[in-house]
Amino acid sequence: MPMTCDSAFRDKRVLITGGLGFLGSNLALRLVESGAAVTLVDAMIPEYGGNLFNIEPIRDRVTINFGNICDRLAMEWLVRDQDYIFHLAGQVSHLMSMTDPYLDIEYNIRGTVVIMEAVRRFAPRARVVFTGTRGQYGPAICLPVDEEAPTNPKGLYEISNLTAEKIIKLYHDVHGIHTILLRLTNIYGPRAQMRHSQYGVVNWFVRLALDNETIKVFGDGQILRDFLYVEDCIEGILRASVSPEGHGEIINLGVDKPSSFLELVQTLIDLAGSGRWAFAPFTPERKAQEPGDFYSDIRKAARLLNWRPTTPLRVGLEKTIAYYRQHRHHYWESPQPLSLKQAI
Repeated sequence: MPMTCDSAFRDKRVLITGGLGFLGSNLALRLVESGAAVTLVDAMIPEYGGNLFNIEPIRDRVTINFGNICDRLAMEWLVRDQDYIFHLAGQVSHLMSMTDPYLDIEYNIRGTVVIMEAVRRFAPRARVVFTGTRGQYGPAICLPVDEEAPTNPKGLYEISNLTAEKIIKLYHDVHGIHTILLRLTNIYGPRAQMRHSQYGVVNWFVRLALDNETIKVFGDGQILRDFLYVEDCIEGILRASVSPEGHGEIINLGVDKPSSFLELVQTLIDLAGSGRWAFAPFTPERKAQEPGDFYSDIRKAARLLNWRPTTPLRVGLEKTIAYYRQHRHHYWESPQPLSLKQAI
């Protein structure tokens, strides 16, 4: 890839929802280093991965709002005068959506309407970037999966993300809001939630390996996925936000060279020098929800954004292991409650 697009953000005002989470914090680091004035919004829901340590290198260079995207009056205030709005907040666990579907409706659907209505009324010139999921497609009809593939999601989380995407697309089509709609796949790397297995299979496997635990490989381990390192993902998000060609488009960000789960686990254990793996049968619930092989067609991202991932799986895993080895106590344990001093 050619030079990055960082210079486009100098002196720009940027709002990131879910800004203390995995993607939001990595995005904030890049944007602050690029000279942007960054505001982070995060409800700090305990299970969702918001973590103040994620932004430790830039903590005195960002504005933090501990708020909820469903708070209409707060969002109407926060979107004002923003040049870019990265909407990353939401309920992002397939398994949680199967036991408590109301959170998906509250955050992913209602929260998105609140944000887009606030943008329409108070920041109509802002560029809005939404990060959805490859799960919006459901099982692949053919591989690799391009943006024209049918959408047949198998869970309420994925359905709510698809609904949020359609809501944002409506505000583009009807109200002329500049939107970019991304579908991300299997992101891994530093600053992810590591206390439970609900979000991000690769990061959870990293924890198991570092804890010298057994990683369960379901079936024969040959199911294919595209595992995207977080720095490559952030580069794609930034390129999408500044690209005139991306205006109003749905774009996959993934890896066109998939790996099997067995390859992933064996590489991870080799790099960590700890952990073990074992085959395990699918449970009936997991088997019913398993979409099979999936990897993204990223030719549209290459054409419109001049973007391709550059981090091989082995290199990305090596960086991820090194980060959590150094900072594990900030991720393995529950974050400390916010003090009044921290919240001000």
